[in-house]
Amino acid sequence: MPRIEGTFEIVRAIQPTLDLGDGAQAMHVRFDKRFHGALDATSVVQMLGFMTATEGSAAYVAIERIVGTLDGRTGAFVVHHTGRMDRGEPTLRVGVVPDSGSEGLTGLRGEMSIEIVEGEHRYAFDYELPT
Repeated sequence: MPRIEGTFEIVRAIQPTLDLGDGAQAMHVRFDKRFHGALDATSVVQMLGFMTATEGSAAYVAIERIVGTLDGRTGAFVVHHTGRMDRGEPTLRVGVVPDSGSEGLTGLRGEMSIEIVEGEHRYAFDYELPT
């Protein structure tokens, strides 16, 4: 499975919170991203998150539609994010939604990792495409 790596920038727009009942609120944030590297693309992310009263414990889910070029093949695809912080211990899964690829990215499958190193957003993407 090929692996590509690169950087991305984000612009964050806080949205109105969402009511979860009994006064609990989910934060809602839109992110616009610009990817660089073998993934030359833009995306829109819609994220819902919840922070608990315990410091360092929270979770988020998000859907992200990515449009651009992946290793020379043009199209769009969607990834889903599932992130969790358990008393400061993070876990994150970002996976391609099955059958979400279009045009040259039809049949795309894969997993992406995201990290922030010295203020720079970085991604690594392990993927496969039919020939």
